[in-house]
Amino acid sequence: MKKAKKKIIIVAGARPNFPKVAPIIRAFGKVAVSKRPDIVLVHTGQHYDYKMSKVFFDELDIPKPDHYLGVGSGSHADQTAKVMVAFEQVLLKEKPELVMVVGDVNSTLACALTAQKMGIKVAHVEAGLRSFDPAMPEETNRLLTDHLSDHLFVSCPEGLVNLKKEGFDKSKVHYVGNVMIDSLKAELPKAEGRTILTRRGLQKGRRIKPYCLVTLHRPSNVDNKAGLKSILKDLKSISNEMTVVMALHPRTIKNIGKFKLDAFLKNKAIICLEPQGYLDFLNLEMNAKLVVTDSGGLQEETSWLGVPCITVRDNTERPVTVKLGTNVLAGTKAGAILKAWSKIKRKNVESGDAKRKTGIPMWDGQAAERIVKIVGGL
Repeated sequence: MKKAKKKIIIVAGARPNFPKVAPIIRAFGKVAVSKRPDIVLVHTGQHYDYKMSKVFFDELDIPKPDHYLGVGSGSHADQTAKVMVAFEQVLLKEKPELVMVVGDVNSTLACALTAQKMGIKVAHVEAGLRSFDPAMPEETNRLLTDHLSDHLFVSCPEGLVNLKKEGFDKSKVHYVGNVMIDSLKAELPKAEGRTILTRRGLQKGRRIKPYCLVTLHRPSNVDNKAGLKSILKDLKSISNEMTVVMALHPRTIKNIGKFKLDAFLKNKAIICLEPQGYLDFLNLEMNAKLVVTDSGGLQEETSWLGVPCITVRDNTERPVTVKLGTNVLAGTKAGAILKAWSKIKRKNVESGDAKRKTGIPMWDGQAAERIVKIVGGL
């Protein structure tokens, strides 16, 4: 009698998840058919419009989801509950041996919790990250997901330290590297061929104008007028030195209007863009002189690319990007971005080179292959 294939559900829910699941699905596709588990892709719909979701599926060659839950936006409790109710029905139908979740969004925790309650094993990709800031919703998601998981795939060296301190069984913990870097490395040739710099007046021939790329989305930065005004004021000062390109999250756009801060953007040296697809954004990122962000993933990508990065936060769950990468943790006080930029400029003058490749262990584009190899032996 032919043995039934193992079934694995992979969950993606929000924009940061898609570049993480793409290389894992691709790596499973390389396994011999006779040994390859059946992969079921679930998209929870936490991010759902084209620019925040579908463009990533198109550009990263992610297959069409087997299940789309369509939960949409909402409060943390509402969104988490909707995902759990819908995902339970998927689990009842598919009966997988393993559910694999990535990152730290609400869908990550919701699906891990639902699977665990139904006696299904859980694997967490990007386990062990800690900001040690209980006010961050993502920190709650990380902590709880790790404690619900049977297999913890760690992306950064400090993740191993964190999980050891928290008493995790070391047999559950695997340092595999960073799947975000897998996607970046694989898609870099395609990103290099994009024309967004020319289209936005940032490149003429081979000459690229110096510019600062900005992304901001965290409520702690954009949901209060004083904090957002302080950030925009610093960016306006940087625009006196080089062009500032702002890829504006819908939340940020909304609050700039709400707080009547539009005047800061009425500047020829400031270019405002809607959220970009993966390849166009990667092109912008790799050619930037500076990146200013509050994103976790960009701290990692800029470190691998060697692009100076200022993180507008008081803490980071990715301290390796500060220690071994190009990231400067600026904090959130007034003038923090300008202070960090001055520090970067001094460092560049001393080193003679604004961009420097980093050597973070196992950020080599092979993380997904390691995960698949381990999962094959579970």
